Amino acid sequence: MGSDVRAQGFEFNLPIGCRDEEGGLQKTVVLRKMTGREEAILADRKYQRNGGMLVTELLNSCIVKVGNLEKNGRVMVSGMYSADRNYLLLKLRSITFGTDLQSSYICPSCNETVRLTEDLESLPVRFGNGDFSEDINVELEDGYMDKDDQVHTSMVLRLPTGKDEEAVASQMRQNPSLAKNALLARCLKSLGDVPTPRLEALGPKILADLTLSDRRLIDKAMNNGAPGVDLVHEVECYNCGHEFKATLDMTHFLALE
Repeated sequence: MGSDVRAQGFEFNLPIGCRDEEGGLQKTVVLRKMTGREEAILADRKYQRNGGMLVTELLNSCIVKVGNLEKNGRVMVSGMYSADRNYLLLKLRSITFGTDLQSSYICPSCNETVRLTEDLESLPVRFGNGDFSEDINVELEDGYMDKDDQVHTSMVLRLPTGKDEEAVASQMRQNPSLAKNALLARCLKSLGDVPTPRLEALGPKILADLTLSDRRLIDKAMNNGAPGVDLVHEVECYNCGHEFKATLDMTHFLALE
C-alpha cells in the first residue's frame, strides 16, 4: 500500500499518470478514506445509472492531491486513463474496507460455484515509464473491408479514459457488446488508409463488422503489456479440480456492509 501521509491520506504512484496543462506527467495521487459523503454518492441513482460517472465522482471526492497541482477537479479525474482510475478505485477500496474481497466464480467444467477471499494487494500491477505511448498497434488478420472492397488491416487505438467510460455507460447497461464497440470506436485513431472523417462517420459499425478473431487480437493488444492492474487470474475449482481464468468478481467491491 502507499505511504501514510498522516491525517491527509495515502499516497500512491499511478501506473500511467496524467498530463498537466504544461504537458508534465503527474504520477502521484493522495487518497483519503471514503466517508458518509461518499456513501451518499454510492446511493445516488443518478450515478448508479452511469458507472463511469460514479467512479469519477467517487475519486474526485476522495482525491486529496494530484502530483504538485493546486487544483484537481472532475475534468482531470474524467480525463484520467481507465487503467489509472481502476488502480485508484482498488486502492480506495483497500484503504477504506481492507484488502480482503469476497468473490465467487462459476466453474465452466462442473458449474460449481467457487467462493474465494481475494487479496487486493496481491493483484499484479504494471507500471509504465515516463516515455510511455498511449498508442496500441494491432495488425488484423482479416481486416476491415470498405465500400470499395479495399481491406485495411493496420489499426491504431489509444487507451480509454474515464470520459470514454462515461459516454458508453448507458449502452453498457443494455448491451455490453455494443457498448464495447462504442468504446473502441472512441479510441480508434486510424485504420489503414481509411480517412479520419470516414472513421468518425462509421464509428462502432467498423468494430461490429470485424471478425471475432480480429476482435480477440484487439482485446489481447489492449490488455497485454499495457500499464494497469491485471484483474484476470487463475481459479481452481475445489469440486472437480479444473483450473480456469476469470476476471476479478467486483460484485461486492464497494459494498457498505
